[in-house]
Amino acid sequence: MDIQEIKQRLAKPATRFFAGGFRPTDSDEESWLGRVFFYGPDEGVPTNAAGEPLLPMAQFHLPSLPFSSPLLKDIRVLTLFVGYPFPDEFEPMGNNWLIREYRADDELVRKDLPVANSFLKAFPLRAEKLAEDYPLWDGGGVPDELVTEIVKLERAGDIECYYDVITHAYEHKIGGYPSFCQSGVYPGDGFEFVFQVSSDAKINLNVIDSGSLMFFKHRDSGEWTIYYDFY
Repeated sequence: MDIQEIKQRLAKPATRFFAGGFRPTDSDEESWLGRVFFYGPDEGVPTNAAGEPLLPMAQFHLPSLPFSSPLLKDIRVLTLFVGYPFPDEFEPMGNNWLIREYRADDELVRKDLPVANSFLKAFPLRAEKLAEDYPLWDGGGVPDELVTEIVKLERAGDIECYYDVITHAYEHKIGGYPSFCQSGVYPGDGFEFVFQVSSDAKINLNVIDSGSLMFFKHRDSGEWTIYYDFY
């Protein structure tokens, strides 16, 4: 097996995001970090068990993106709220973090609901399509049989290093592969990586020590789970 065949088997498309750098349009189709302005008619900012509001972390308008995960099919708007300190890895959704999904026929209302203790800075997002995103080497999603083939190519001198022939997007993204800092940990059978929000000085987000908040969805049940690690 040559490296081109391996790359073909591994490559996944993604949308990569960059915060700010342009004047926001404030349109309904704009995606944001540090801001949520779409809610159901009876919804507000969710709170934890102590009554403290979660941080409005992200809002994605999926039909406007160059690529979206197949697991978000038929979702028009996705919003994300996360508590601080951050929830535990794989903590069930509801108390300390929450994703809301809205379809085309769901009624949405624009509401400006500031959260007094939020340290996040709000920025609109510029979306860029990546035709190819590749997994990180150590537990990042390379199947065992392809690990063996890549090692053979390295030992034969056909390639010097895996990272010389692949690219990986560490930024905020939907699709592609998660940006593990340590050996990759997946939440279990049926869960697939969907999106991540990464440490970003512009929005004043540091996930412990330059990590990423990673979100996985079960392809059958639709259940969401959260994971993060850091350097």
